[in-house]
Amino acid sequence: MTKKRKRQEDFQKVKLKVGKKKPKLENATDTTFKTKAIQIPEQLKEDGVLPTQNRKLNIKDLLSQMHHYSPGVKHNALLGLKELLSQYPFVIDAHLSSIISEVAAVFTDKDSGVRGAAVHLLQFLASKIRAEQIAPFFPLVSAHLSSAMTHISEGIQEDSLKVLDVLLEAYPALLTDRSIILLKNFVELISHQQLSKRLKSRDKLSWMLSVNPNRRVTSQQWRLNVLTRLKKFLQAVVDGTSDTEDEGLQEQKDNSHSVRNPICISWKLHANNQQHIQLFESGGLRPKINSSFRLRSLTSVMDSAEKGLSSAENLKGFIEIIIPLLIECWIEASPAQSAPILGNLLESESQQLMQQVLSIIHLLWKLTKRHDETYKMELWLRMNYLVDFKHHFMRHFPYSLQDTVKHKKKDSCKSNRNCMKSSNNVDHLLLNLTLCDIMVSLASASTLQTDSGWLDMIRKFVTDTLQDGSKLNSKQVNRLLGVTWRLMQIQQNKVTTEPLIKAVYTLYQQRNLLFPVRTLLLKFFSRVYQKEDLRTQRMRSRSKVLSRWLAGLPQQLALLGLKNPELSNQLIDIIHSAASRSNKELLQSLQATAARIYDPLEGTLVLLPAEAQRRLVQLVYFLPCLPASLLACLSRCCIMGRMSSDLAATLIGILHMR
Repeated sequence: MTKKRKRQEDFQKVKLKVGKKKPKLENATDTTFKTKAIQIPEQLKEDGVLPTQNRKLNIKDLLSQMHHYSPGVKHNALLGLKELLSQYPFVIDAHLSSIISEVAAVFTDKDSGVRGAAVHLLQFLASKIRAEQIAPFFPLVSAHLSSAMTHISEGIQEDSLKVLDVLLEAYPALLTDRSIILLKNFVELISHQQLSKRLKSRDKLSWMLSVNPNRRVTSQQWRLNVLTRLKKFLQAVVDGTSDTEDEGLQEQKDNSHSVRNPICISWKLHANNQQHIQLFESGGLRPKINSSFRLRSLTSVMDSAEKGLSSAENLKGFIEIIIPLLIECWIEASPAQSAPILGNLLESESQQLMQQVLSIIHLLWKLTKRHDETYKMELWLRMNYLVDFKHHFMRHFPYSLQDTVKHKKKDSCKSNRNCMKSSNNVDHLLLNLTLCDIMVSLASASTLQTDSGWLDMIRKFVTDTLQDGSKLNSKQVNRLLGVTWRLMQIQQNKVTTEPLIKAVYTLYQQRNLLFPVRTLLLKFFSRVYQKEDLRTQRMRSRSKVLSRWLAGLPQQLALLGLKNPELSNQLIDIIHSAASRSNKELLQSLQATAARIYDPLEGTLVLLPAEAQRRLVQLVYFLPCLPASLLACLSRCCIMGRMSSDLAATLIGILHMR
C-alpha cells in the first residue's frame, strides 16, 4: 500500500445523507442527568406545628417582616401579629421576648401608620400579659419609650404619649420605677434648657417654654396633652407609695405614727375572769420618737437617681424645674391674657390647662408630705412659692367657666349677654377646690395675720359653695370638707369656725343627698365633735350647731329604719360615741325617741340585723331614765322573739346593772 492511500484512509470525509441524523462525535460529553426529591419529615414537622394566620404566615415569618424596609410590610406584619395572637393566645408566652422587643422597636418608626398599629398591638398585649411576665423586659420598653419621647420628629413625640397612656393604664408600678428619666422627658417635651444670664456657670441651667410651629396642634393644646400625662404619672407615683391617703377629709390625720389594733371583748368572759385584757399591748399604740436616728435600710445603698421621687433631694430638684414652667403655662391661660374684660371667666381649653397645672402642684405637695422632714419641706415651699401663687393664682379667684353659645342661622345675637354666659354646671368647682387645697396647705396658725387676706377669700368661697351644694358629688364634697377642716385647724376660735360648721350643716339638712355624700358629712361632724370634746374639757364652749346636729341623730335613726342599714349603723356608732361621753343634748333626744326606736312592731331595733340590734341594746345603759312604757316595749321584744336569746340575756344584764 502506498503512503498516499494510507493517508487518505486516515482522513476520510464522512458524507452526510439527507434525512439521516448527524452521527455523534467520539469526544462528545453526555449532558443528560436524572433527579430525585429528598424529603426530611422532621424538618418540615417543626414549621407545621406553628399556627398561622389567614395569609399562612406564622409567628417567625411575621416577626422577620418587622425588619423590612417597606412601611406597608411592617404595617401588615403588625396587623397579622394582632390577628394571630388573638386566635392563638398561647403563642404569646412562647415568644414573649421576641414580640416585646420587636413591637417596642417600632415606637420610633418614621411611618405614622406603623406607629399607630404598634400602639394598637401594645394595647392588645397589655390585656393579655401580666405585670410579673413583662417585668424582665420592661427596661427595654422604657428605653424605647424614652427614645420616642425625646425624638426630633414631632409625630413620634405625639405617638409616644399614646404609648405612655397604655403603659400607665396597665403597668403603673413598673413605669414609676423609672420616674427620674421619664420626668426629665416630660420637661423636655414642653421646654428647653437655657443658660442662666446671671450665672454663666454650667451648673446653673434654667428652663423656658418652647414653641414649635411645625406641630399639628397649638402650643397650648400640646402642653395640655403633655401635662395631662404628667398628672397621670404623678398620680401613679402617689398611689404607689406605701402610705397611701385619700384626698380631702381623709387626708388629715391627727397622728400618723399611731396604729390601733381593735380587740373583741366578751363581757361574759371578762366578768367571769376568763378573758384578761392587757391594756397597753392590746391598744396597739406605738410611741412617737422624736429622734433623727434611723437604722439603715436596704434602699439606703441605692443611688439617688434610682430612688426617684422618694428622695427628698430629687423631689426638690424636680419642683424647682417644673413649678416655674407651670406658672408660665398658667399665665398664658389666665383670664388677664385671654380677655381682660371678662374678669375671672375661663374658656374650656384654658380651664383644662389650669386644672392640670394645679393638679400637678397638688400631687407634688402630697409627695412632700411623705418625707420625715415634713415641716421643713412645707416651710421651704412657702418661702419659695407663696408670693408667686398669691400673685398669679389668687388674682382672679374664684374662677368660673365661660360658655360660648352657638347661634343658629335664624337667630341673631341680639345682645352681648346672650353671646357669652357663665356656665351653670360645676365643672369649674374642681379648679377652685384644688387651688384652695394648695393655698391652705401653705398656711398655719403662726402665719395667720400675714395670710388673712387670701384666707378670707377661700373661707367665703367654701362657705358659699357648701350652702348651695345640692348638686355636689362625693368627690367635690370630700375636697370641700378637707379644706374646711384645714381652715378650722388654722384658726381655732368660735368666731371663724362656727360659720363653717353652720355651712356644712346647711348642706347636711338638704334632702335626697347621695349616700356617699351623707357618709362624708357624718364622718366630718363626728370628727369635729371628738376634737371639740377634747378641747372643751379645758374650756367649756360648745358649738351650738354641733349640739343641734347631735340632738337630731336619734330622730333620724328612728325615721331611717331599714331603708339604709349601712347608714343606720353609722348613726348608731356616732350616737354610741356621744352617749358614752355623756353628751346632754344627745341623751335628752335619745330619751325622747326611745319609745319609737324600741317599738316591738315597727321600731328600729326589730328591723335592723343582729349586730345593729346589739349596739342598740347597749344604748339602753346610757338612757337617763327607764320609764315603765319603755320597759314594757323591751319586754315585748323579748317575748315576741324579735331578738335572739343571747341578746335578751344581755338586755336583762344591762337592766340589772341599772
